[in-house]
Amino acid sequence: MPNKDDGIRARNQDFIRYEQVSKPQSYHLAETTGDEQFDDEFQIRTCDMRSADFAKQLGDALSEIGFAILEGHGVDPALYDEANDRILAMFERLSLDDKMRFRAQRFGSVNQGYFPIKETSNMHPDLVEGWVFCRRAFGERAAEFWPIADDESFFRKIVQAHERLILPIMQSMLGYLGCEPHLFDERLTGTNFGLRLNYYPPMSDADEASGAARLLGHEDIDMFTFLPAPRTEGLQVLNRRNMKWIRMNAPRGSIILNTGDYMQRISNDRFPSTTHRVSKPRDAQQRREPRVSFPMAVYLWEDEMLEVLPCISDPKYAPVKAIEFHTSITSKFYGDDYAVKA
Repeated sequence: MPNKDDGIRARNQDFIRYEQVSKPQSYHLAETTGDEQFDDEFQIRTCDMRSADFAKQLGDALSEIGFAILEGHGVDPALYDEANDRILAMFERLSLDDKMRFRAQRFGSVNQGYFPIKETSNMHPDLVEGWVFCRRAFGERAAEFWPIADDESFFRKIVQAHERLILPIMQSMLGYLGCEPHLFDERLTGTNFGLRLNYYPPMSDADEASGAARLLGHEDIDMFTFLPAPRTEGLQVLNRRNMKWIRMNAPRGSIILNTGDYMQRISNDRFPSTTHRVSKPRDAQQRREPRVSFPMAVYLWEDEMLEVLPCISDPKYAPVKAIEFHTSITSKFYGDDYAVKA
């Protein structure tokens, strides 16, 4: 595996042996000056969850590019505004020593806890601090995971609001594919998730000169991800059809939804796990300001099986246990010994 500093110049295909679904696209992990093309014409589709044809809207968007913008979801935008403020306070007020007491460690398939800047993965020195909270971090064991006690009760509101969207989203995707819409109701009720709080500190001149990304190009390893629209430019999505990058611009209060590797696997590639990254804003002033995001990744529990949906003929992928699938992929981030053979 290349060392982390080499990751500034690395391509995804350097790590292709870890992937568990088809990913023929080739791209630099970080935006490379003078070597990128942008697609300013393509528009990620907006899907209204109140609409009678929402399932078609969503299925068309995801089958096209694996991303959609959700409106009419019922989550109060003020909740997202407060989350933004709380994340800034958490990362800016706590000392590094306080944060390191919660250093990320593995729970099942997922590394949970605090990730220092440049240590999100072994692949690339990302310019972001992160904090991951899974279902285990909420409820009776909260004190083991949260540095600020009342943050747990607040972020539980966001988790619960997003959990109410999981079944309608999954039912819509299954119906679009021609499957029984309620096929995953039981497995996705009370399932595991990863709420990741991201803090991108202001970029220094040295950060800009390094060529490092704020967050490397990657595909999510989950069923799907809910990302409340960030305030600051940076999220870019790769259009596989022309290999150009799309600068995501979603309105305040909307949710960006994207499908991940679990979904690509069970949909037999119908819903792709689409490449995205966080790059520096074009506006120099925005680079001197912190950026916040808080995606919530929806997983299956580790002992569940991932297999191509029964409504899809000619499956390309064999059944595999979720923990083996998940950790085989994340070994590219954490090292080969991270993988579990179920």
